[in-house]
Amino acid sequence: MTKIKFGTDGWRAIIGRDYTEDNVRRVADATARWMVGKGMKKVVVGYDTRFGGKRFAEIASAVLASHNLEVIIGSSFVSTPMVSLGIVKTSADMGVVITASHNPPDYNGYKLKSVYGGPTIPRDIQEVENMILDSVPENIPSYDSLVQSGLIQSVDLEEIYLNHIRDHFDLDLINDSDIHLAYDAMFGAGQNIMRELFPSALLMHCDNNPGFKGQAPEPILRNLKDLSNTIKNSPTINLGIANDGDADRIGMFDEDGNFVDSHHLLLLLLYYLAKHKDMTGKVVVTFSVTDKMRKLADHFGFEFEVTKIGFKYIAEIMIEEDVIVGGEESGGLAVKGHIPERDGIWMGLLIMEFIAMTGKSIKELIHEIYEITGSFSFDRDDLHISNDEKWAIIDKCKNGEITHIGDKEILNTETIDGYKFFVSESEWIMVRPSGTEPVLRVYAQAPTATDVRDLLDAAHGSLSA
Repeated sequence: MTKIKFGTDGWRAIIGRDYTEDNVRRVADATARWMVGKGMKKVVVGYDTRFGGKRFAEIASAVLASHNLEVIIGSSFVSTPMVSLGIVKTSADMGVVITASHNPPDYNGYKLKSVYGGPTIPRDIQEVENMILDSVPENIPSYDSLVQSGLIQSVDLEEIYLNHIRDHFDLDLINDSDIHLAYDAMFGAGQNIMRELFPSALLMHCDNNPGFKGQAPEPILRNLKDLSNTIKNSPTINLGIANDGDADRIGMFDEDGNFVDSHHLLLLLLYYLAKHKDMTGKVVVTFSVTDKMRKLADHFGFEFEVTKIGFKYIAEIMIEEDVIVGGEESGGLAVKGHIPERDGIWMGLLIMEFIAMTGKSIKELIHEIYEITGSFSFDRDDLHISNDEKWAIIDKCKNGEITHIGDKEILNTETIDGYKFFVSESEWIMVRPSGTEPVLRVYAQAPTATDVRDLLDAAHGSLSA
Protein backbone atom coordinates (compact mmCIF):
# COMPACT_ATOMS: atom_id res chain seq x y z
CA MET A 1 0.00 0.00 0.00
CA THR A 2 1.01 3.63 -0.54
CA LYS A 3 2.87 5.20 2.37
CA ILE A 4 0.80 8.24 3.35
CA LYS A 5 2.55 11.21 4.91
CA PHE A 6 1.25 14.59 5.98
CA GLY A 7 3.26 17.57 4.73
CA THR A 8 3.32 21.18 5.90
CA ASP A 9 -0.46 21.42 5.50
CA GLY A 10 -2.09 18.02 5.35
CA TRP A 11 -1.80 15.01 3.07
CA ARG A 12 -1.86 15.84 -0.64
CA ALA A 13 -1.46 13.59 -3.65
CA ILE A 14 -2.36 13.30 -7.33
CA ILE A 15 -5.94 12.14 -7.90
CA GLY A 16 -6.09 8.60 -9.27
CA ARG A 17 -2.44 7.89 -8.52
CA ASP A 18 -2.05 8.02 -4.75
CA TYR A 19 -5.13 10.08 -3.93
CA THR A 20 -7.69 7.29 -4.30
CA GLU A 21 -10.92 6.30 -2.58
CA ASP A 22 -9.16 3.47 -0.76
CA ASN A 23 -6.39 5.73 0.53
CA VAL A 24 -8.92 8.31 1.72
CA ARG A 25 -10.63 5.47 3.59
CA ARG A 26 -7.32 4.53 5.23
CA VAL A 27 -6.65 8.09 6.40
CA ALA A 28 -10.23 8.58 7.60
CA ASP A 29 -10.04 5.26 9.49
CA ALA A 30 -6.87 6.38 11.27
CA THR A 31 -8.49 9.73 12.08
CA ALA A 32 -11.54 7.98 13.50
CA ARG A 33 -9.58 5.51 15.64
CA TRP A 34 -7.41 8.37 16.96
CA MET A 35 -10.50 10.44 17.81
CA VAL A 36 -12.21 7.53 19.58
CA GLY A 37 -9.02 6.88 21.54
CA LYS A 38 -9.09 10.50 22.72
CA GLY A 39 -12.74 10.27 23.76
CA MET A 40 -13.94 12.52 20.92
CA LYS A 41 -17.48 12.22 19.56
CA LYS A 42 -18.18 14.76 16.81
CA VAL A 43 -16.41 15.79 13.59
CA VAL A 44 -17.13 18.37 10.87
CA VAL A 45 -16.31 17.43 7.26
CA GLY A 46 -16.08 19.85 4.35
CA TYR A 47 -14.81 19.96 0.79
CA ASP A 48 -13.91 22.65 -1.74
CA THR A 49 -14.45 22.92 -5.50
CA ARG A 50 -11.80 20.41 -6.58
CA PHE A 51 -12.54 17.38 -8.71
CA GLY A 52 -14.21 14.62 -6.68
CA GLY A 53 -14.43 16.73 -3.54
CA LYS A 54 -17.99 15.80 -2.63
CA ARG A 55 -17.38 12.10 -3.34
CA PHE A 56 -14.21 11.96 -1.24
CA ALA A 57 -15.91 13.89 1.59
CA GLU A 58 -18.77 11.40 1.63
CA ILE A 59 -16.31 8.49 1.69
CA ALA A 60 -14.43 10.03 4.64
CA SER A 61 -17.72 10.78 6.41
CA ALA A 62 -18.91 7.20 6.06
CA VAL A 63 -15.69 5.83 7.54
CA LEU A 64 -15.80 8.30 10.43
CA ALA A 65 -19.45 7.55 11.14
CA SER A 66 -18.77 3.80 11.03
CA HIS A 67 -16.81 4.33 14.26
CA ASN A 68 -19.97 5.82 15.83
CA LEU A 69 -18.73 9.36 15.50
CA GLU A 70 -21.33 12.04 14.85
CA VAL A 71 -20.49 13.58 11.47
CA ILE A 72 -21.56 17.02 10.28
CA ILE A 73 -20.92 17.45 6.55
CA GLY A 74 -21.16 20.69 4.62
CA SER A 75 -24.21 20.85 2.38
CA SER A 76 -22.11 22.27 -0.47
CA PHE A 77 -18.51 23.26 -1.15
CA VAL A 78 -16.99 25.52 1.50
CA SER A 79 -13.77 27.29 2.35
CA THR A 80 -11.40 25.71 4.86
CA PRO A 81 -12.10 28.49 7.42
CA MET A 82 -15.81 27.69 7.18
CA VAL A 83 -15.05 24.16 8.37
CA SER A 84 -12.79 25.48 11.15
CA LEU A 85 -15.41 27.95 12.34
CA GLY A 86 -18.04 25.22 12.01
CA ILE A 87 -16.14 23.12 14.54
CA VAL A 88 -16.42 25.92 17.11
CA LYS A 89 -20.03 26.82 16.33
CA THR A 90 -21.29 23.20 16.45
CA SER A 91 -19.16 22.22 19.47
CA ALA A 92 -17.39 19.52 17.49
CA ASP A 93 -14.08 17.93 18.45
CA MET A 94 -12.33 17.83 15.06
CA GLY A 95 -12.64 18.80 11.43
CA VAL A 96 -11.64 17.20 8.13
CA VAL A 97 -11.29 19.24 4.95
CA ILE A 98 -11.01 17.57 1.55
CA THR A 99 -8.78 20.07 -0.26
CA ALA A 100 -5.36 20.51 -1.79
CA SER A 101 -5.59 24.26 -1.23
CA HIS A 102 -3.40 26.00 -3.85
CA ASN A 103 -1.85 22.89 -5.42
CA PRO A 104 -2.26 22.16 -9.16
CA PRO A 105 -5.68 20.85 -10.23
CA ASP A 106 -4.66 17.20 -10.47
CA TYR A 107 -4.11 17.13 -6.68
CA ASN A 108 -6.54 16.67 -3.84
CA GLY A 109 -5.85 16.45 -0.13
CA TYR A 110 -6.96 15.90 3.45
CA LYS A 111 -6.52 18.45 6.24
CA LEU A 112 -7.14 18.00 9.95
CA LYS A 113 -8.61 20.75 12.14
CA SER A 114 -9.02 20.80 15.90
CA VAL A 115 -11.53 21.86 18.54
CA TYR A 116 -10.29 25.47 18.73
CA GLY A 117 -11.02 26.03 15.02
CA GLY A 118 -7.53 25.88 13.55
CA PRO A 119 -4.90 23.46 12.21
CA THR A 120 -4.24 20.37 14.27
CA ILE A 121 -0.88 20.62 16.02
CA PRO A 122 2.06 18.68 14.54
CA ARG A 123 2.24 16.20 17.41
CA ASP A 124 -1.37 15.10 16.96
CA ILE A 125 -1.00 14.93 13.17
CA GLN A 126 1.97 12.63 13.63
CA GLU A 127 -0.08 10.39 15.91
CA VAL A 128 -2.81 10.09 13.28
CA GLU A 129 -0.25 9.42 10.54
CA ASN A 130 1.31 6.66 12.65
CA MET A 131 -2.09 4.96 12.92
CA ILE A 132 -2.69 4.67 9.16
CA LEU A 133 -2.94 0.96 8.38
CA ASP A 134 -1.60 -0.78 5.29
CA SER A 135 -5.01 -2.34 4.72
CA VAL A 136 -8.26 -0.69 3.61
CA PRO A 137 -11.08 -0.77 6.20
CA GLU A 138 -13.80 -3.23 5.30
CA ASN A 139 -17.56 -3.49 5.82
CA ILE A 140 -18.15 0.26 5.92
CA PRO A 141 -21.90 1.00 5.84
CA SER A 142 -23.13 3.05 2.91
CA TYR A 143 -23.19 6.83 3.16
CA ASP A 144 -26.94 6.94 2.59
CA SER A 145 -27.65 4.43 5.35
CA LEU A 146 -25.54 6.43 7.80
CA VAL A 147 -27.45 9.59 6.85
CA GLN A 148 -30.73 7.76 7.49
CA SER A 149 -29.45 6.56 10.87
CA GLY A 150 -28.68 10.14 11.88
CA LEU A 151 -24.93 9.63 12.31
CA ILE A 152 -24.26 11.90 9.32
CA GLN A 153 -26.05 15.25 9.13
CA SER A 154 -25.81 17.90 6.42
CA VAL A 155 -25.33 21.50 7.64
CA ASP A 156 -24.95 24.80 5.77
CA LEU A 157 -21.47 25.74 6.99
CA GLU A 158 -21.35 28.77 4.69
CA GLU A 159 -24.45 30.26 6.32
CA ILE A 160 -22.87 29.81 9.77
CA TYR A 161 -19.78 31.64 8.54
CA LEU A 162 -21.83 34.39 6.86
CA ASN A 163 -23.73 35.10 10.07
CA HIS A 164 -20.44 35.27 11.93
CA ILE A 165 -19.16 37.89 9.47
CA ARG A 166 -22.33 39.94 9.86
CA ASP A 167 -21.79 39.94 13.63
CA HIS A 168 -18.21 41.25 13.33
CA PHE A 169 -18.11 43.67 10.39
CA ASP A 170 -19.98 46.82 9.41
CA LEU A 171 -20.77 45.68 5.88
CA ASP A 172 -22.77 48.85 5.19
CA LEU A 173 -19.66 50.92 5.93
CA ILE A 174 -17.67 48.91 3.39
CA ASN A 175 -20.39 48.75 0.73
CA ASP A 176 -21.20 52.46 1.07
CA SER A 177 -17.53 53.49 0.83
CA ASP A 178 -15.59 54.44 -2.30
CA ILE A 179 -14.26 50.89 -2.63
CA HIS A 180 -15.00 49.39 -6.05
CA LEU A 181 -13.98 45.77 -5.85
CA ALA A 182 -12.94 43.19 -8.41
CA TYR A 183 -12.89 39.70 -6.92
CA ASP A 184 -11.17 36.64 -8.42
CA ALA A 185 -12.23 33.35 -6.81
CA MET A 186 -9.77 31.39 -8.97
CA PHE A 187 -12.72 28.98 -9.38
CA GLY A 188 -12.44 28.26 -5.66
CA ALA A 189 -14.65 28.05 -2.59
CA GLY A 190 -14.83 31.79 -1.86
CA GLN A 191 -17.06 32.58 -4.82
CA ASN A 192 -20.53 32.24 -3.29
CA ILE A 193 -19.94 34.16 -0.10
CA MET A 194 -18.20 37.06 -1.84
CA ARG A 195 -21.10 37.25 -4.29
CA GLU A 196 -23.41 37.51 -1.26
CA LEU A 197 -21.30 40.05 0.65
CA PHE A 198 -20.53 42.37 -2.24
CA PRO A 199 -23.31 42.24 -4.83
CA SER A 200 -21.87 45.16 -6.80
CA ALA A 201 -18.36 43.67 -7.10
CA LEU A 202 -16.96 42.56 -10.44
CA LEU A 203 -16.70 38.78 -10.11
CA MET A 204 -14.05 36.81 -11.99
CA HIS A 205 -13.63 33.03 -12.26
CA CYS A 206 -16.63 32.55 -9.97
CA ASP A 207 -18.10 29.52 -11.69
CA ASN A 208 -17.73 25.76 -11.54
CA ASN A 209 -14.45 24.55 -13.03
CA PRO A 210 -12.84 21.74 -10.98
CA GLY A 211 -9.80 21.84 -13.28
CA PHE A 212 -9.20 25.55 -12.61
CA LYS A 213 -8.55 25.94 -16.34
CA GLY A 214 -5.31 24.05 -15.80
CA GLN A 215 -3.77 26.59 -13.43
CA ALA A 216 -2.92 26.08 -9.78
CA PRO A 217 -5.35 28.27 -7.77
CA GLU A 218 -2.61 30.08 -5.86
CA PRO A 219 -3.22 33.85 -5.44
CA ILE A 220 0.19 35.12 -6.51
CA LEU A 221 0.96 37.70 -9.18
CA ARG A 222 1.83 35.41 -12.07
CA ASN A 223 -1.50 33.59 -11.67
CA LEU A 224 -3.59 36.75 -11.46
CA LYS A 225 -2.73 38.69 -14.60
CA ASP A 226 -6.42 38.84 -15.61
CA LEU A 227 -7.32 40.53 -12.33
CA SER A 228 -4.38 42.93 -12.54
CA ASN A 229 -5.17 43.94 -16.12
CA THR A 230 -8.85 44.36 -15.32
CA ILE A 231 -8.02 46.92 -12.64
CA LYS A 232 -5.45 48.69 -14.82
CA ASN A 233 -7.96 49.02 -17.64
CA SER A 234 -10.91 50.08 -15.50
CA PRO A 235 -11.63 53.74 -14.65
CA THR A 236 -13.59 52.78 -11.52
CA ILE A 237 -12.21 49.58 -9.92
CA ASN A 238 -9.73 50.50 -7.19
CA LEU A 239 -9.22 47.26 -5.27
CA GLY A 240 -8.64 43.64 -6.21
CA ILE A 241 -8.93 40.56 -3.99
CA ALA A 242 -8.22 36.95 -4.90
CA ASN A 243 -8.46 33.74 -2.87
CA ASP A 244 -7.00 30.31 -3.44
CA GLY A 245 -8.94 27.10 -3.99
CA ASP A 246 -10.10 26.69 -0.40
CA ALA A 247 -10.11 30.46 0.29
CA ASP A 248 -7.79 30.40 3.27
CA ARG A 249 -5.17 32.49 1.42
CA ILE A 250 -5.39 35.95 -0.08
CA GLY A 251 -3.80 38.09 -2.76
CA MET A 252 -4.60 41.78 -3.24
CA PHE A 253 -4.13 44.54 -5.81
CA ASP A 254 -4.05 48.29 -5.28
CA GLU A 255 -5.90 50.91 -7.31
CA ASP A 256 -3.23 50.80 -10.04
CA GLY A 257 -3.49 47.04 -10.47
CA ASN A 258 -0.19 46.43 -8.67
CA PHE A 259 0.10 43.28 -6.55
CA VAL A 260 0.15 43.75 -2.78
CA ASP A 261 2.02 40.75 -1.41
CA SER A 262 1.47 38.99 1.92
CA HIS A 263 4.32 40.84 3.59
CA HIS A 264 2.59 44.15 2.99
CA LEU A 265 -0.79 42.70 3.97
CA LEU A 266 0.68 41.54 7.28
CA LEU A 267 2.08 45.01 7.85
CA LEU A 268 -1.31 46.55 7.04
CA LEU A 269 -3.14 44.22 9.42
CA LEU A 270 -0.72 44.84 12.27
CA TYR A 271 -0.79 48.60 11.69
CA TYR A 272 -4.61 48.67 11.58
CA LEU A 273 -5.20 46.54 14.67
CA ALA A 274 -2.51 48.24 16.76
CA LYS A 275 -2.93 51.89 15.71
CA HIS A 276 -6.63 52.12 14.92
CA LYS A 277 -8.17 49.39 17.10
CA ASP A 278 -5.80 49.70 20.07
CA MET A 279 -5.19 45.97 20.14
CA THR A 280 -2.06 44.41 21.58
CA GLY A 281 -0.37 41.02 21.50
CA LYS A 282 2.48 38.99 20.13
CA VAL A 283 3.44 39.00 16.45
CA VAL A 284 4.25 35.57 14.96
CA VAL A 285 5.44 34.99 11.40
CA THR A 286 7.06 32.17 9.48
CA PHE A 287 10.68 32.15 8.36
CA SER A 288 10.05 33.51 4.87
CA VAL A 289 8.24 36.68 5.97
CA THR A 290 9.95 40.07 5.70
CA ASP A 291 12.01 41.30 8.64
CA LYS A 292 10.08 44.60 8.34
CA MET A 293 7.42 42.92 10.49
CA ARG A 294 9.91 42.87 13.34
CA LYS A 295 10.49 46.61 12.90
CA LEU A 296 6.77 47.36 13.06
CA ALA A 297 6.30 45.04 16.04
CA ASP A 298 9.17 46.81 17.81
CA HIS A 299 7.55 50.16 17.00
CA PHE A 300 4.44 49.15 18.93
CA GLY A 301 6.44 47.37 21.65
CA PHE A 302 5.12 43.92 20.78
CA GLU A 303 6.89 40.59 21.29
CA PHE A 304 8.00 38.96 18.05
CA GLU A 305 8.61 35.31 17.10
CA VAL A 306 9.66 33.51 13.91
CA THR A 307 8.53 29.93 13.27
CA LYS A 308 9.20 27.21 10.75
CA ILE A 309 7.20 27.26 7.49
CA GLY A 310 3.63 26.04 7.90
CA PHE A 311 0.66 27.79 9.43
CA LYS A 312 0.24 24.95 11.93
CA TYR A 313 3.25 26.31 13.82
CA ILE A 314 1.61 29.73 14.09
CA ALA A 315 -1.70 28.18 15.15
CA GLU A 316 0.06 26.22 17.88
CA ILE A 317 1.26 29.52 19.39
CA MET A 318 -2.07 31.30 18.84
CA ILE A 319 -3.99 28.75 20.92
CA GLU A 320 -1.55 29.13 23.82
CA GLU A 321 -0.63 32.84 23.73
CA ASP A 322 -2.11 36.25 23.01
CA VAL A 323 -1.23 36.78 19.34
CA ILE A 324 -2.40 39.93 17.54
CA VAL A 325 -1.23 38.94 14.04
CA GLY A 326 0.25 35.76 12.63
CA GLY A 327 1.08 34.89 9.07
CA GLU A 328 3.17 33.38 6.35
CA GLU A 329 4.56 34.57 3.02
CA SER A 330 2.26 32.34 1.00
CA GLY A 331 -0.90 34.29 1.82
CA GLY A 332 -2.05 32.59 5.01
CA LEU A 333 -2.83 35.29 7.58
CA ALA A 334 -4.59 35.24 10.95
CA VAL A 335 -5.57 37.85 13.51
CA LYS A 336 -6.74 38.25 17.07
CA GLY A 337 -10.52 38.23 17.47
CA HIS A 338 -11.10 35.40 14.99
CA ILE A 339 -10.36 31.68 15.00
CA PRO A 340 -6.64 30.70 15.00
CA GLU A 341 -6.86 29.97 11.29
CA ARG A 342 -5.67 31.59 8.10
CA ASP A 343 -8.70 33.04 6.38
CA GLY A 344 -8.44 34.88 3.07
CA ILE A 345 -11.98 36.25 3.15
CA TRP A 346 -11.73 37.55 6.72
CA MET A 347 -8.40 39.27 6.01
CA GLY A 348 -9.82 40.89 2.89
CA LEU A 349 -12.74 42.23 4.91
CA LEU A 350 -10.41 43.66 7.56
CA ILE A 351 -8.35 45.56 5.01
CA MET A 352 -11.49 46.78 3.25
CA GLU A 353 -12.73 48.00 6.62
CA PHE A 354 -9.38 49.76 7.16
CA ILE A 355 -9.73 51.53 3.79
CA ALA A 356 -13.38 52.43 4.40
CA MET A 357 -12.71 53.73 7.91
CA THR A 358 -9.76 55.94 6.95
CA GLY A 359 -10.80 56.92 3.45
CA LYS A 360 -7.25 56.17 2.32
CA SER A 361 -6.08 53.83 -0.42
CA ILE A 362 -3.86 50.82 0.14
CA LYS A 363 -0.96 52.73 -1.42
CA GLU A 364 -1.41 55.61 0.99
CA LEU A 365 -1.62 53.30 3.99
CA ILE A 366 1.50 51.39 2.93
CA HIS A 367 3.44 54.65 2.62
CA GLU A 368 2.45 55.47 6.21
CA ILE A 369 3.94 52.16 7.27
CA TYR A 370 7.11 52.77 5.23
CA GLU A 371 7.73 55.84 7.34
CA ILE A 372 8.24 53.43 10.23
CA THR A 373 9.83 50.40 8.57
CA GLY A 374 11.43 51.69 5.38
CA SER A 375 10.38 50.55 1.93
CA PHE A 376 11.20 47.17 0.40
CA SER A 377 10.27 44.76 -2.37
CA PHE A 378 9.90 40.97 -2.36
CA ASP A 379 9.39 38.17 -4.84
CA ARG A 380 9.63 34.41 -5.11
CA ASP A 381 10.58 32.01 -7.91
CA ASP A 382 9.36 28.42 -7.91
CA LEU A 383 11.87 26.23 -9.72
CA HIS A 384 10.12 23.15 -11.12
CA ILE A 385 12.94 20.65 -11.02
CA SER A 386 13.24 16.96 -10.21
CA ASN A 387 13.31 15.88 -6.59
CA ASP A 388 16.89 14.68 -7.09
CA GLU A 389 17.97 18.13 -8.30
CA LYS A 390 16.01 19.78 -5.50
CA TRP A 391 17.71 17.80 -2.76
CA ALA A 392 21.14 18.16 -4.40
CA ILE A 393 20.84 21.94 -4.11
CA ILE A 394 19.65 21.66 -0.51
CA ASP A 395 22.69 19.50 0.27
CA LYS A 396 24.93 22.22 -1.18
CA CYS A 397 23.28 24.77 1.09
CA LYS A 398 23.60 22.46 4.08
CA ASN A 399 27.27 21.77 3.43
CA GLY A 400 28.19 25.45 3.14
CA GLU A 401 29.06 25.23 -0.56
CA ILE A 402 27.08 28.39 -1.38
CA THR A 403 29.33 31.32 -0.48
CA HIS A 404 28.13 34.01 -2.91
CA ILE A 405 24.89 35.04 -4.60
CA GLY A 406 26.23 36.25 -7.91
CA ASP A 407 29.10 38.57 -7.00
CA LYS A 408 27.68 39.32 -3.53
CA GLU A 409 29.29 37.57 -0.60
CA ILE A 410 27.00 35.86 1.90
CA LEU A 411 27.46 37.69 5.21
CA ASN A 412 25.15 35.69 7.42
CA THR A 413 22.97 32.59 7.18
CA GLU A 414 19.81 31.64 9.11
CA THR A 415 18.47 28.08 9.07
CA ILE A 416 15.18 28.03 10.97
CA ASP A 417 13.49 26.29 8.03
CA GLY A 418 15.44 26.36 4.79
CA TYR A 419 18.44 28.62 4.17
CA LYS A 420 18.28 32.41 4.32
CA PHE A 421 21.43 34.05 2.96
CA PHE A 422 21.97 37.74 3.83
CA VAL A 423 24.13 39.64 1.35
CA SER A 424 23.54 43.05 2.98
CA GLU A 425 21.48 44.51 5.80
CA SER A 426 18.49 44.94 3.48
CA GLU A 427 18.96 42.09 0.97
CA TRP A 428 18.56 38.35 1.36
CA ILE A 429 17.89 35.18 -0.60
CA MET A 430 16.08 32.23 0.94
CA VAL A 431 16.04 28.68 -0.42
CA ARG A 432 13.55 26.04 0.69
CA PRO A 433 12.20 22.81 -0.84
CA SER A 434 8.44 22.43 -1.20
CA GLY A 435 7.01 19.85 1.16
CA THR A 436 4.32 18.74 -1.29
CA GLU A 437 5.71 19.13 -4.84
CA PRO A 438 8.96 18.67 -6.84
CA VAL A 439 9.60 22.40 -6.49
CA LEU A 440 12.44 24.47 -5.06
CA ARG A 441 11.29 27.83 -3.74
CA VAL A 442 13.70 30.76 -3.96
CA TYR A 443 12.70 33.96 -2.15
CA ALA A 444 14.32 37.40 -2.24
CA GLN A 445 14.01 40.73 -0.44
CA ALA A 446 15.75 43.91 -1.59
CA PRO A 447 15.05 47.68 -1.68
CA THR A 448 13.40 47.72 -5.14
CA ALA A 449 11.66 45.30 -7.51
CA THR A 450 14.61 45.59 -9.92
CA ASP A 451 17.04 44.70 -7.14
CA VAL A 452 14.90 41.69 -6.22
CA ARG A 453 14.83 40.42 -9.81
CA ASP A 454 18.59 40.83 -10.14
CA LEU A 455 19.10 38.95 -6.87
CA LEU A 456 16.82 36.08 -7.92
CA ASP A 457 18.51 35.76 -11.30
CA ALA A 458 21.92 35.70 -9.62
CA ALA A 459 20.70 33.05 -7.18
CA HIS A 460 19.65 30.71 -9.99
CA GLY A 461 23.20 30.66 -11.27
CA SER A 462 24.83 30.35 -7.86
CA LEU A 463 22.58 27.48 -6.76
CA SER A 464 22.98 25.42 -9.93
CA ALA A 465 26.69 26.06 -10.49
